[in-house]
Amino acid sequence: MFLTCMETVTKQLVSWMRGHESSVFSISVHASGRYAITTSSDTAQLWDLDTFQRKRKLNILQSVGIQKVFFLPLTNTILSCFKDNSIFAWECDTLVCKYQLPAPPESSSILYKVFAVTRDGQILAAGGKSNHLHLWCLEAKQVFRIIQMPTKVRAIRHLEFLPDSFDAGSNQVLGVLCQDGIMRFVNIQTCKLLFEIGSLDEGISSSAISPHGRYIASIMENGSLNIYSVQTLTKEINKPPPPLVKVIEDLPKRKVNSGDLKMKVTSGRVQRPAKSRENKIQARILKQDLTGNFENKKNEFSDGLNKKRLQILLKGYGEYPMKYRMFIWRSLLQLPENHTAFSNLIDKGIHVAFLNLQKKYPIKSRKLLRVLQRTLSALAHWSSIFSDTPYLPLLAFPFVKLFQNNQLICFEVVATLIINWCQHWFEYFPNPPINILSMIENVLAFHDKELLQHFITHDITSQLYAWPLLETVFSEVLTREEWLKLFDNVFSNHPSFLLMTVVAYNICSRAPLLNCNLKDDFEYFFHHRNNLDISAVIREVYRLMDTTPTDIHPDSMLDVFVALTKGQYPVFNQYPKFIVDRQTQERERIRIRDDELDYLRERQAVEDMQAELDQQRVEDEAWYQKQEPLRKAEETRRETPLQEEEMMIQQRQKLAAVKRELKVKEVHLQDAARRRLLQLQQEQREMELRRLDDEIERKVRMRDRDIVATAKDLDVRRLELGSQKSLHEKNLTRNQEAIAKEMREDADANKRKVDLEDHMFHRPIGTDQTQNQNTQKLIEENLAKAEQACLNTDWRIQALHKQRCNDLHRNECYQEVAKLLRKNRKKEMEVLNAVMEGEAKKWEEAEEQDFHLKSEKKAAAPSDASRRWFLENEIHAQHPCHRVPRCQDEWVASGRLPRTSQLKDISEMESLTQISLNQRKTHWDTMEWDLTERVRNLRQRLATQARNRCQTPHLLAT
Repeated sequence: MFLTCMETVTKQLVSWMRGHESSVFSISVHASGRYAITTSSDTAQLWDLDTFQRKRKLNILQSVGIQKVFFLPLTNTILSCFKDNSIFAWECDTLVCKYQLPAPPESSSILYKVFAVTRDGQILAAGGKSNHLHLWCLEAKQVFRIIQMPTKVRAIRHLEFLPDSFDAGSNQVLGVLCQDGIMRFVNIQTCKLLFEIGSLDEGISSSAISPHGRYIASIMENGSLNIYSVQTLTKEINKPPPPLVKVIEDLPKRKVNSGDLKMKVTSGRVQRPAKSRENKIQARILKQDLTGNFENKKNEFSDGLNKKRLQILLKGYGEYPMKYRMFIWRSLLQLPENHTAFSNLIDKGIHVAFLNLQKKYPIKSRKLLRVLQRTLSALAHWSSIFSDTPYLPLLAFPFVKLFQNNQLICFEVVATLIINWCQHWFEYFPNPPINILSMIENVLAFHDKELLQHFITHDITSQLYAWPLLETVFSEVLTREEWLKLFDNVFSNHPSFLLMTVVAYNICSRAPLLNCNLKDDFEYFFHHRNNLDISAVIREVYRLMDTTPTDIHPDSMLDVFVALTKGQYPVFNQYPKFIVDRQTQERERIRIRDDELDYLRERQAVEDMQAELDQQRVEDEAWYQKQEPLRKAEETRRETPLQEEEMMIQQRQKLAAVKRELKVKEVHLQDAARRRLLQLQQEQREMELRRLDDEIERKVRMRDRDIVATAKDLDVRRLELGSQKSLHEKNLTRNQEAIAKEMREDADANKRKVDLEDHMFHRPIGTDQTQNQNTQKLIEENLAKAEQACLNTDWRIQALHKQRCNDLHRNECYQEVAKLLRKNRKKEMEVLNAVMEGEAKKWEEAEEQDFHLKSEKKAAAPSDASRRWFLENEIHAQHPCHRVPRCQDEWVASGRLPRTSQLKDISEMESLTQISLNQRKTHWDTMEWDLTERVRNLRQRLATQARNRCQTPHLLAT
């Protein structure tokens, strides 16, 4: 959220101020116009309106919200009101907490929502969701009265005091806007209902009172704006003040309750609280004050202040309190506050003499420049001499800066200053006031001849050491605090006090002035600030006022103070009218001459313009004549393109018809080509099916041939085994007796027998292994061919799927075919794995038997060797010439000596070989059945699809 500052005259944006996060609901401006406070629900911020920068920020807890933060009028105090009914007062400059108001009475405790303060900042009115109003005395910091509104009032929405020109800021009438839309005006002293505006049918939404209290502006609930005149609503508001002398009558003795503060608002008889002892004391003090007022009636102001007492206070403290200075000045100068007359002067606008004021006096603050421009324009409209007074901006600037937020007061203060303290200044206009400067020089010559002689020696006149101080009213040589302190004394004394101040300033600065010898040094001294005690200057002024002889004293030549008249401002004509009139006539003559020159220039310009118009007219006629044949030619040329365009449109229509025919033919050709393509694809699929049938038949024949060859091999092997068996049986019968006799040699032959058995055992195993490898290779080749056939079929299915991607039924068929292929591959892998596992197990058994045989051989080798060595020794010992028959050794070595265990092993090998052949035959039968089923299903689906395509040819076109 941000705030914008707009200028009311030019309606331009001056500045914008950013810092609030929520909406701003309250803005309060300090009486000096330098500071402003903006309030939102979560924070309050103090702004410097000269720089539009944020000076301070008030942060609070989220649980405690802000109701309102505002400045107290005519004070330097900020009042902050929170939602928990706590009210704090802060010093504006230091932001130090001055005090906190106590909690309201428990008998009438309400949550404050709305607040109002009197113009003197002494009384605070607070209300909320109740018909009670609390009136706080901010000096005593306590509730001094509780006002109870009528019973039909349940809540208070707005409070505002009604200003009065006779109450000196202590407003007595309070406007109360209630929840029913009626605004009631109550006298807070008598608690009497004076009048009310609004009604139940036409309620008030919001209301505001003019600064002088004459009008009330109200926005109604229906959206209309009503302006009320307070004078027509009641006659009691603007009645004159009561007489100063009143008789205090004794009251009948009765029992009173001093703590009863509550009063009810009535429209008839006024109810007052009983008077306590404190009231009696106040009555006695009032009687003494009345006596003093009779004695000092001449020095008594309308607002109750006494000039003599103010002067005594001023001499005691040297200055007035900052808090009450503006109020005291307004009382001393007796400002009439003529709102209507001032408004008439302001309505005349900016005077022509001050339109370019910013060029001569560049002021940083646009607001201050605007107020200065308006004040000077009002003075120029009031008296014409001020439009030609060159030092008027210097004279008015300090007062404009001080009263920039109240232009009426500023204007009346400057006007009062001119009428009283600038007497006889304009008699030698446009020259400086020689008579006034002569008065100052005479006083200076009487009190300090040495200084005056020093001025004369260096050719320094009163226009250099006195006039710069007067035309700027000491604003160039004094600070703000020093200047305010000086004018506290100027406004409290005779108009001659200002002239005496010039003399006192020179006398108090005599030491540095006596050291100056150059004219530039004197000019610099009287146009810049110097190290000078203003209190000493003021004391010197009072001394000069008392010790100056009467014949040269300025008060004998100046009139006493005269206030501005009420209603209309007085006529100011204390200046040489003939000079002003002459200057006015000169300006008028110059203006007339300028007007004549302007008229002649304008007349010449008009004549030149007329000649140019005539020349232009002739040229236009010639141009129009030239344009006529061009226009006709242009129309002819425009018709030609139109005809060409019409012909082009007809040709385009014909071309479009030809294109449509070609498009239809193209569609028919595409349909025929699509049908031929579909027929070709169907023939290709039939050829593929026939090729698959041939492949299946070839594989079946190959399988049959393999089975027959395997059976023949088995028969040959069986015959070989039978012949070997019979041969072994014969040999066994023939040599059984020799074997029975030759028991010792049997051990030696046992080794050969084992070798023979091992050789015979491994040979059929090797033969079987070779056969198994051949069979496995054949199976793998057939399986690879089958897989290749499946892959080819899958590829063709995928190609067909890409060509007919929109045929959902065909896609499902292909998915089923792919699923069957995956199942078959899985079964084939399972069969192959089973075969490989059987082979692995056999190889493991053969290795185990080989290992067992080798271990037996190793175990029997030592015993056989020892036994053979023992037998040979025994044979050699018993029969030296005896030898083993060679034929027997060769028989055993050649393995022709069979045993019964060897025959059993051979029969087991035959049975295992027969089982393996039966398993392979079963596997081939399963594969053949699966392939046959797949081919049959594929043929059925393709036939169904062909029938569907023939029935719906438009789908193929799609």
